[in-house]
Amino acid sequence: MIPGLMQKDEEALRRLMQVYGDELLRTAYLLLRDRQAAEEAVQDSFIVAFERIGQLREEAKLKSWLIRIVVNRCRMRQRTWSFRHLFPSAQMENWLAEEKQAGPEEELLQQFKSGTLTQAIHQLNYIYREVLVLHYFQEMSVAEMAEHLHLSGNTVKARLARGRHALRRILEKEEDFEWSRNSSST
Repeated sequence: MIPGLMQKDEEALRRLMQVYGDELLRTAYLLLRDRQAAEEAVQDSFIVAFERIGQLREEAKLKSWLIRIVVNRCRMRQRTWSFRHLFPSAQMENWLAEEKQAGPEEELLQQFKSGTLTQAIHQLNYIYREVLVLHYFQEMSVAEMAEHLHLSGNTVKARLARGRHALRRILEKEEDFEWSRNSSST
């Protein structure tokens, strides 16, 4: 696929979008809380990746390189206010149900049919949403997140801890959510 992208083959770009599109869209949605903004961020990311594929140093790191581009696009969109923020976004569960395969995110979200988890994640400050989404939904290590976000490992660990704590407080406030204080945090 990468040699095709290097030669600016549009079919290679279509394959790239098919392979990584849904996963990048889930990540962007969790970060931005708005499906349309997430779709735009992912589309922009694919365009940037197509234009700058020569900057990819190791083919094995294609997925993490794409995630970095998406996270940067989401950060850019987060800094720019839009009238879309005045209107509520659609529930994530509605469009995740359209996917062919159920991923771990969808299975987890189905357990919270009321949208409790999605709503709780969306209530967090962006810096905490960012690290929680990358860690739990993209399964990135602290070191990988530090590299992608251009932060120190200790900063990432602190944001993860604060984000978990804030998420726990939000979820404990929900009437239907039973939080086990005896469960170990990862």
